[in-house]
Amino acid sequence: MRARRPRAVPAGLRGWGGVGAMAALCVLALAFVLLLPRTQPHGAPARTTPGGLGTARATQAKADNCKDGDAQNMSPAPSAAGGPTVDAIRSRGYLSVGVDQNSYNWGYRNPNNSSGELEGFDIDLVHRIAKDILGDADKVQFRAIPTNERIPAIRSGRVDMVVRTMTITCDRLKQVAFSAPYFLTGQQVLAPKTSPITGYDKTLAGKRVCSATGSTAYDHLSADKKDGTLPASTDITTTVPNQLDCLVRLQLGEVDAVVTDGALAASQAAQDPTVQLKGGTFTKEYYGVAMKLGADDLVRQVNRTLENYRKDGAWKASYDKWLSATLGDGSGSATPPTANYR
Repeated sequence: MRARRPRAVPAGLRGWGGVGAMAALCVLALAFVLLLPRTQPHGAPARTTPGGLGTARATQAKADNCKDGDAQNMSPAPSAAGGPTVDAIRSRGYLSVGVDQNSYNWGYRNPNNSSGELEGFDIDLVHRIAKDILGDADKVQFRAIPTNERIPAIRSGRVDMVVRTMTITCDRLKQVAFSAPYFLTGQQVLAPKTSPITGYDKTLAGKRVCSATGSTAYDHLSADKKDGTLPASTDITTTVPNQLDCLVRLQLGEVDAVVTDGALAASQAAQDPTVQLKGGTFTKEYYGVAMKLGADDLVRQVNRTLENYRKDGAWKASYDKWLSATLGDGSGSATPPTANYR
């Protein structure tokens, strides 16, 4: 069984097609990632205003003396106060958000859903943010953003924010602002069940490993190969714009393993019973909502949403709906991370 690469299909269609078709879709998808028309019946027009949104003084903490595991502590405290960025969004009438449309249970198009709407854990969060800012959960314009375009999309003003399994890191804090963390995960290895690979260890010697360009997975692979943590013979040259493309490469036999966030890897393993997670997670990472540096009022608004999202049980309800089947209720990911504000 090959990975179910989510895509829009007629309502009556069932099944996913062959690997060859999926590989072709990966290429075609690059032509359309810059604009994903929103599918909700009400809300924003299918366009965005050019440029960035307003101006504000930047108070996002710098990454000096920062550790990735504690980077989420750099977020401003939550506040319901408005500001130039939030006011501009309200004036426009919709929220522009960069998301994934190919990550099963996170942000994807379910071909068995006749409405064609995006679904998943990240998508639920986007709707909640839109409701809190605009009073209508459907006033969202979704833009499909590949992994390697997440930061450029924010900095150029193409989107107000990115909600796309994006890890908070010290390096990224120099380029974008982050909300408080909304999910805990870690890097993990995905490989065929029949593979002798046992995890992120010496069994990767001589193996071809795939990761997404601009991902924390590639950052770890590169750094660990340089310092000798990873065998020198491990081939990490295969990188792709979208993380799911690595699974396709794995299915085609072009690579031997994939390194990605454990939460994403679990969802991919759920799609293809011939692959499995190998070993445990070897990092501790937090997902955050990424926004433009200086958009402090928007960061505070999102943090307020996250506070309420955790407290009123909506976070847990979304986890139970989309992720508990693959990650379980006993994992560290099953509980929303605690925000530690500076």
